[in-house]
Amino acid sequence: MDHAATPDTMLRRAGLDASDPRVARLADIVEQLHGAPRHRGIHVGGFVLTEEPLRTVVPIEPASMADRTVIQWEKDDLDPVGLVKIDCLGLGMLTVVQDCLRFVRQTRGVTIDLGQLDLRDAAVYDDLCRADTVGVFQVESRAQMNTLPRLRPRCFYDLVVEVALIRPGPIQGEMVHPYLRRRAGLEPVTYPHPSLEPVLKRTLGVPLFQEQGMQVAIAAAGFTPGESDLLRKAMGHKRSHERMAAICEKLVTGMQANGIPEETARRIYQQINAFVDYGFPESHAASFALIVYASAYLRHYYAPEFLAAMLNAQPMGFYSEGTLIEDAQRHGVRLRPVDLTRSAWDHTLERDGLAADAAPEVRLGLRAVRGLGSQAKTRIAAACAAGPFQSVADAVARLGLDQRALRRLAEAGAFDSFLTDVPVAKRRRLALWRVLETVRGTGGPLALFPETPPPVVLPAHTPPELTEADYRLTGLSLNGHPMVHVRPLVAPNGVRTARDLVQRGRDGESVGAAGMVICRQRPGTAKGFVFLTLEDETGTVNVVITPDRFERQALLISRTPLLLVRGVLQVEERVVNIRARHFVGLGDEAGAGFGRGHDYH
Repeated sequence: MDHAATPDTMLRRAGLDASDPRVARLADIVEQLHGAPRHRGIHVGGFVLTEEPLRTVVPIEPASMADRTVIQWEKDDLDPVGLVKIDCLGLGMLTVVQDCLRFVRQTRGVTIDLGQLDLRDAAVYDDLCRADTVGVFQVESRAQMNTLPRLRPRCFYDLVVEVALIRPGPIQGEMVHPYLRRRAGLEPVTYPHPSLEPVLKRTLGVPLFQEQGMQVAIAAAGFTPGESDLLRKAMGHKRSHERMAAICEKLVTGMQANGIPEETARRIYQQINAFVDYGFPESHAASFALIVYASAYLRHYYAPEFLAAMLNAQPMGFYSEGTLIEDAQRHGVRLRPVDLTRSAWDHTLERDGLAADAAPEVRLGLRAVRGLGSQAKTRIAAACAAGPFQSVADAVARLGLDQRALRRLAEAGAFDSFLTDVPVAKRRRLALWRVLETVRGTGGPLALFPETPPPVVLPAHTPPELTEADYRLTGLSLNGHPMVHVRPLVAPNGVRTARDLVQRGRDGESVGAAGMVICRQRPGTAKGFVFLTLEDETGTVNVVITPDRFERQALLISRTPLLLVRGVLQVEERVVNIRARHFVGLGDEAGAGFGRGHDYH
């Protein structure tokens, strides 16, 4: 052992005295803590069933959350003593689907039964194959979008595989690329042993599901169903590495007894062991795949209703409200701005002024305005219940909001409809003047200062200023993406749009792209590589950064909201990425700094 790494030296570096009895006991204490629960938490939908009153079986205590209780047992201790624990999974997308179906009934008079959906709709699968999936459950991440054009799902079971494939378990077990190559016909379908063909045939010889891990143990290692169930429990246990190590030798020995060479047996074990880091049961993947299809179906055929439901369910999903709206607009969805005379608290749908067969338009709700305060929803609802507002002064008087909230509403354009005789670009500043004037009041006949009329000329907002105000106050804009205002500056320098790169880019060419960084990721399975998603006014493009290049400009890449990237384009099976070489920060022009990203640094 290197002298510099001896225990005594390491203790000294940590500022500890090796001769101190307390330090000597530290190793024993740490060993006892190893494997213990890290913290206490409450499962959002977990409960325990017992024949007798639960309090007579296990101790119960009040939880930190009001009107909730917890039992004083660790969840993994329940099964060995025969207690029944049931976990109900809560998904925000279920709320989105429910609200979307309600909107469709209200706006179009159509009732959709999810149980009767045609799971073979070619148009829905076309969207999935193009990775046109912003807002779609489970398949909207960068990794999923890179996989969909390669997997090319054309049936429901393909979605089951897609859901299970992009998980830490299959990734660390090196199962993703073999499956995709076999699916594309680039390599033959083979099996580690002939006895495993019935188990692995439906996934092209690649184990993807927990059930397959159990079946492999039975078919190849002679496990009994009971022993394979112990394997399943070990695979699903959050701290199961020790359990899996104990099972390893028995599994390998069993496979050798059935004529499988040790090297092959250990490779099979490594694939099964990868499920410790989150492999999916097939039944779970199928349930998720149904929600994938339902959300993709609703997004394709009822895009306005789906967008309104998604916005009302925020925060959830992979993308911010701004990105959801930009994507919806590119798909033909029309939106109407926040308006105190028309908007409710939630986002709604409107049909007035539209042809009978036209799709409804989304009216942005007052919830979009940031910083209104915790009481705003209740106060706004009470004020609206008394009838429509007649003027700026009437709205200010009835809303009962403080000056800060009223100012935010004015700057977001919520009062603009009271000033229709004023040019659009001047309305927000005049509305703000009148809001502040109303809040101040006249002071009566003894006022020190008389009522001051607004200046004859209030400066109009420039287009970039309108976009900046929108992003600052709501995180989204109907007045143009920030890149619309930056484009004239970067286009002469060979910076192309995301749409142009995706549709006309050639593999290997040097390119430049710029946009808001809406996603930064550095997965533990990616060996230090960093992945960005740039959004401009036409769409998104993915950027791949090698570890060494990231380290050179880590702060710029991690903090700059608007980024210009130059590099080499990679086009493979309709998947487009830029392998980045150079980065230039464009600051936070036109409010880009107020956008919300999805960052894992």
